[in-house]
Amino acid sequence: MPTLMVVPTGIGCEVGGFAGDALPCARLLASASGCLITHPNVMNGAALYWSDPRLHYVEGFGLDRFATGEWALRPVRQHCIGLLLDAGIEPELAQRQIQVAEAARASLGLEIGPVMATDTPLQVTLQQGGSGASWGRVGRPDALLRAGERLREAGATAIAVVARFPDEDPQSEALAAYRTGGGVDALAGAEAVISHVLVRHLRIPCAHAPALRPLPLDPHLDPRAAAEEIGYTFLACVLVGLSRAPALIDAAEMRATDLMGEQLGAVIAPQGALGGEAVLACLERKVPLIAVANPSVLQVTPAALGLEERVLQVASYAEAAGMVIALREGLAPAALMRPVSPLKRLS
Repeated sequence: MPTLMVVPTGIGCEVGGFAGDALPCARLLASASGCLITHPNVMNGAALYWSDPRLHYVEGFGLDRFATGEWALRPVRQHCIGLLLDAGIEPELAQRQIQVAEAARASLGLEIGPVMATDTPLQVTLQQGGSGASWGRVGRPDALLRAGERLREAGATAIAVVARFPDEDPQSEALAAYRTGGGVDALAGAEAVISHVLVRHLRIPCAHAPALRPLPLDPHLDPRAAAEEIGYTFLACVLVGLSRAPALIDAAEMRATDLMGEQLGAVIAPQGALGGEAVLACLERKVPLIAVANPSVLQVTPAALGLEERVLQVASYAEAAGMVIALREGLAPAALMRPVSPLKRLS
């Protein structure tokens, strides 16, 4: 039963707001559904990753288009991944990214290349919205798109982007809160901007890894943030995720064997983050929505949207997996609850 899992990036979710910490939940839901479509924020754990044919790695803009029915997903045996480097990355830090790509070729058998740097630095800046969610800007999106076009013309069928992000102050209270499990990922919002722009323009799978200088050792690190501390780059998980990411197919080019939004049997999202395009599109199409208690800085709840009667609310992703199994097996969720509500009579 194809199932969509959404954990919006940059909003500080307790599960999925850190370095790939929603991946165990995604693996469980993939087992329960047999087919889970999710996005890089859920799957990326810096140097850590997990490959499973039941997990479909779809960038957020493409995921929205899939949920609305504008695009379909087509299985790919292996992509040729172009590597796009920000010209603003220092030579030593850029070489670290190249070494990760070379290691993925030699040790994992991935097809990577060509490699290209932008013709001018991308000038990424980080910001925070009034809600506390992170976001950012790309000063030179034109340079990003030119490099992406060149890579596609050279044969790349997917693109991994590494942009130079501003180094965070090790003494920053916000960074300390994130590293100890109480804050918002300051990089995530800007990362989403970069991948969205590329996927919208090129309609091929793209994902982003930031280039940053390593931070000083922190003995009080939260386990959810630890994956970001064990290597020089965050690129490895992006390369693995993109290697078999589904191709993004326009509605006019769909085949009967493509995965389409109309096949979705459920969508799973945090209870306070139900305002995204993919979730609302699924609700419009009457796809069952499972809202998981997963606190963040947002409060777009079923009650706030007036959807309490249309949403299945659960306390954990483990409970969500049980609900997915019930839906997959054709069991009415109400039959699993106590007390069992009486039948409604129409006058």
